[in-house]
Amino acid sequence: MAAKNEWADKDYYADLGVSKTATEADIKKAYRKLARENHPDSHPGDTVREERFKKIAEAYDVIGDEAKRKEYDDFKAMVGSGGLGGFGGFGGGFPGGGGFRGQDFDLSDIFGSGGAGASPGGFGDIFGGRFGGGSGARRTARPTRGSDVETEITIDFREAAKGTTFPIQLTGDAPCVACHGSGSRTGATTTCGGCHGTGFRSENRGAFGFSSPCSECDGSGKTITDPCADCRASGTVRRSRSITVRIPVGVEDGQRVRLAGQGEAGPNGLPSGDLYVTVHVRPDEVFTRKGQDLQVTVPVTFAELALGDTIQVPTLDAPVRVKIPAGTPSGRVLRVRGRGVPKRGGGAGDLHVTVEVAVPTTLDDAATAALRDYAHAERESGFSPRAQWAGVGSEK
Repeated sequence: MAAKNEWADKDYYADLGVSKTATEADIKKAYRKLARENHPDSHPGDTVREERFKKIAEAYDVIGDEAKRKEYDDFKAMVGSGGLGGFGGFGGGFPGGGGFRGQDFDLSDIFGSGGAGASPGGFGDIFGGRFGGGSGARRTARPTRGSDVETEITIDFREAAKGTTFPIQLTGDAPCVACHGSGSRTGATTTCGGCHGTGFRSENRGAFGFSSPCSECDGSGKTITDPCADCRASGTVRRSRSITVRIPVGVEDGQRVRLAGQGEAGPNGLPSGDLYVTVHVRPDEVFTRKGQDLQVTVPVTFAELALGDTIQVPTLDAPVRVKIPAGTPSGRVLRVRGRGVPKRGGGAGDLHVTVEVAVPTTLDDAATAALRDYAHAERESGFSPRAQWAGVGSEK
C-alpha cells in the first residue's frame, strides 16, 4: 500500500471506477470485476495489465477497508482545502506565509501512524510544547511490530467452497537465530545518551517546537552495547520460509485471509506483522455460485419433464437424486436444501437445479415416426404451446 504522503497523488476511486459515495458492496464488486479482467495469471507477459492490477489492488486495500477509507477521505479533504499549505489558517506563521518552504517535510511526520497528534512529528509535537498539547505523554518513535506482508494465490472453485490448505513461499525479514531476534549478542542494552531514553530529540524553531526520532537509537531509547554480527544489531535477517495457509470454507473470489503474526519479523524482538493472502478462485465447469448457494443447469428430455422422472444431479460431494414432477416446464428451478456451499458456522446453502430440455439434432427412422405420431396426437388433443400467446392464437 502507498504511504500516506503518496495519497495526495492517488485517486483510488477513479482507479476502481466508482464514485466517492460508493457503498462497500459497490467497491467490492468493482474490484472483483477489474481484478478478474487484469489478473496476471490470465494475461501472462502483459505488463500493462499487470501494472493496472497493482493499482487496482492498492486502491482496494485502502478504500475497501472502512478505517483506511476514512483516513484517505479525511486526508484528501484536507489537501483539497489547502489544509496542508501551512496548516490552512496558520500559513502566515511560517516564512513566506505559504506553507513549508526551504525545507522538505514528509507528510508521515505530520500524521504519523494514527492521525493528527498521534505520533512524533505530528500536530501534537508541533503545538504540544508551546500550547500544552500532549507534553506529558510519553510516546515511542520506533515501530511497534514488523511489517505486514501481502500475497496472492489462485485455487479451484471446489477448494474455495469446501476449504483447503495451500503452501506458499515467502522471502522477508525473519528473527535472527544467532541473537534470538534481540540484536544483541548477549542481550545487553543501555539507555541512549543522545535522547536519554525518550526515543526523541526536540528542537525549537521560532515559535514552534519540533521533535524527531533519535538517530542514535532509531527511536528505541536504548542502544546495544554488543551488536550481533549476523544481523548487525537489527534482530532480523532476510530469509525464505514456507507457510501453509489454511483457506476457510466458503471463501469467495477476491477475499483476503489474514494470518496474524506471519508477516515480517519486528526489529530487536518486537512482534511480527500479519500476512494477508488475497484469494482468487478459478471458475468451475459445472457450478456457479451466489452467496452460499450453488447453481447448476441439468439437461433433460422432453419426456422426463412431461411425464415426470427422477434424475441424478451432481453436488460438491456425491450426486443426489432429484424428482421432476410431471408437467415441469423447461427452465424451472428445483431446490435441493443443504447441498450448497458449506457455512463456517455449520450447515450449508442450497443447490438450485435448472432443468433445460436438450433437443436431439438427429433421429433415426423409428424415433422420427414415433415423434410424428405424437405431434399428430398432440394437435388432435387441442394442445398448442402458442395458444393465446402474443395474440397469435392456436394453429391448426
